[in-house]
Amino acid sequence: MISSSGADSRSVSNFELKAINAIDNRRFCRGLKSLFLEYCSNSTIHGIKYFGCKRRTIYEKVWWVVTFLISVYGCSQLIQNIYRKWDQTPVIVSFNEKSTPVWQIPFPAVTICPETKAKTQYLNFTSLYHLVQNETEKESLDPESYDRFRALAQVCDAHITRNFLLNQTVDSECVNWLKNISVSKEEMLMFCKWRNEASSCDDMFSETLTEEGICYTFNSLSAEDLLRQEMLHMDYQYVTKNFSSTQWSLETGYREDADIDTYPVRVLGAGARAGLNILLRLYNYDLDYLCRGPVQGFKVSLHTSGEYPQVSKQYFRVPLHQEVIISVKPEMITTSEGLRHYAPHRRQCYFNYERRLKYFKVYTQQNCELECITNFTLKTCGCVKFSMPREEGTEICGASQIECYNEAEDELLSHEVKYTVDKRYDFRAKCDCLPACVSVQYDAEISQADFNWKDLFHAYKSPLEEFPGVQLARLTIYFKEAQFITSKRSELYGVTDFLANCGGLLGLFMGVSLLSLAEIVYFCSIRPFTILRSYRTKQVQPKPVAPFLAPVFDIEKTKEN
Repeated sequence: MISSSGADSRSVSNFELKAINAIDNRRFCRGLKSLFLEYCSNSTIHGIKYFGCKRRTIYEKVWWVVTFLISVYGCSQLIQNIYRKWDQTPVIVSFNEKSTPVWQIPFPAVTICPETKAKTQYLNFTSLYHLVQNETEKESLDPESYDRFRALAQVCDAHITRNFLLNQTVDSECVNWLKNISVSKEEMLMFCKWRNEASSCDDMFSETLTEEGICYTFNSLSAEDLLRQEMLHMDYQYVTKNFSSTQWSLETGYREDADIDTYPVRVLGAGARAGLNILLRLYNYDLDYLCRGPVQGFKVSLHTSGEYPQVSKQYFRVPLHQEVIISVKPEMITTSEGLRHYAPHRRQCYFNYERRLKYFKVYTQQNCELECITNFTLKTCGCVKFSMPREEGTEICGASQIECYNEAEDELLSHEVKYTVDKRYDFRAKCDCLPACVSVQYDAEISQADFNWKDLFHAYKSPLEEFPGVQLARLTIYFKEAQFITSKRSELYGVTDFLANCGGLLGLFMGVSLLSLAEIVYFCSIRPFTILRSYRTKQVQPKPVAPFLAPVFDIEKTKEN
C-alpha cells in the first residue's frame, strides 16, 4: 500500500507539472500575441496597424502583408544601390572655388639629356660597332674600349645590339664608364638665364643618373630630401648637387615665412621674362647617328621637384639649330581634409605618410612605379638596370641583359591586364601605386622655329673659329598664365548624405523615421522585459487553485489523513 500510494503520488505530481507547463506555454503565447497586437496598434510604420486589426478579414490582412513586404524589398534594393555608391565612389574631383597663383607652386624641374651619349675622343661607337660585328677584328679590341662599348650599348637603341654576343651578365663599372665618356655639364650648357638674370649653369643644374644615361636637372630636390640614402648603395650618386629644400613639401607647399628666393625655385609671374632660358651646345664631331638614330639634339622632361626623372617615358625634343619655346600650364589636384579618415583605396590616393617607399622619401605615383619595375627586374633577371635604385649587394645588369630588363618592363605592364583574368599575375597589383593625394603636373604647349645662331654670331662680329664644329639650340620655359584653376578631391557621399538618402527612401516606402526604429527596439527589448517583470511579481502572490485541479488536491489530503 505504501509503494502504491507513493506511485500514485508521483503520477499526480507529473500530471500537475504538465498542466502547469501547459498553462505557462499558453500564457507565453498569449503574451507574445498581446505584445504583437499592441505594437501593431501603436506603430508609426505605415501598414503595420492593419496586421492585427480584428475588424479586417484574413484576405485584407494578407493583402497588407504582401504590400508591406514588396515595399520592404524595393526599399532595401534602393538602399543597397546607395550603399554601393557610397562605398565604391565616395570621392568626386571638382574644380576649386578659387584660382591659385603660380608663385605658390615650384617652377617645374627640368631634366635635359643629350642625344650624344659619348664624346668621340673617348669612344667612337659607330667604329666599334662594326669592329665588334667582325669576330676576327673583335679579338684585337682592347678590354677597356670593349667595356666602354658595352656600357654605352645600354643607353643606345636596344635593337642595334640585339643579335650581338656581348658576354656580360653583370657590369659593376657601367655608371663609371658612362660618366667618363659623357658630355660634361659645362660643355652642354653654354648659357643660362633665370628670371631674366644671367646665372651660372653649373650652380643651377645637378648631374642626374637616368635610364637615358647622364642627364642634368634644374630645380630638383637634393638627394638628401628625395632619396633614402641609408637604403642605397655607396658606389655612386644618383643626384650630385645638394640644395636645401626645408621650406617646401609636396603636400603642404611653401611655408608662409618662405623667402622669394627659396628652393625649389619659383617664379613671381607668367611670361618669358619670369622663366628659364638655356643655350644648349653640342659639337658636330661628337654626333653619333648609329647609337641614337637620325634625330640629334636633346630630350627634355618636365616633372615635379619631388619626382625622380624618367625621361624615356615622357619627353619632348629640342633639335639642333632650333629654338623651342615651352609654355607651361600646371594642373594640380589636392585632397580635402574630410577625406583623410577614408581608406586610401576608397579615396584612390595616398598621402605621403600612408605609403612608405623603400628608396624614396617623397611618395609620387612615378616614384612608386620606378620601385615596382626595379623589384620586378631584379626578380626576373637577377640584376637591375644601372639607373634603377638598388641596395648594397644588388648586381647591375651587363650588356647581355639588355633584352632581359626591357622584356621585364613590358611584361610588368601587361600584368595589370592579365590580372583581371588570371590572379597569378598580381605583381603589379601588389605594387599598389595609387596617385598621390596632392600632385602637380605640367602640361606644355610647344612652339619652335629655326635658330640662326651663325647669323647672330656674324651680327655680333664674333668669329666662329672660337667654337669649331659647334651646334647650338635654345630652350625657353615659362608659365603661360599667372594663375590657374586647381582640382580638388572631396566627399561625394559622406555619412550624412548616406543617412539622409536612406531616411528618404524609408520614409517614402514605409513612412519610417528614427523614432520608428526606436519603437522596434522598444517592443523587442524594453517592453517584453517590463511585462515579464510584472508577471513575476504576480507569481509571488498566492493564487487560487485551478478548478479542474481541485479534486486532485482533495485526494492527496485524504491520503495524508
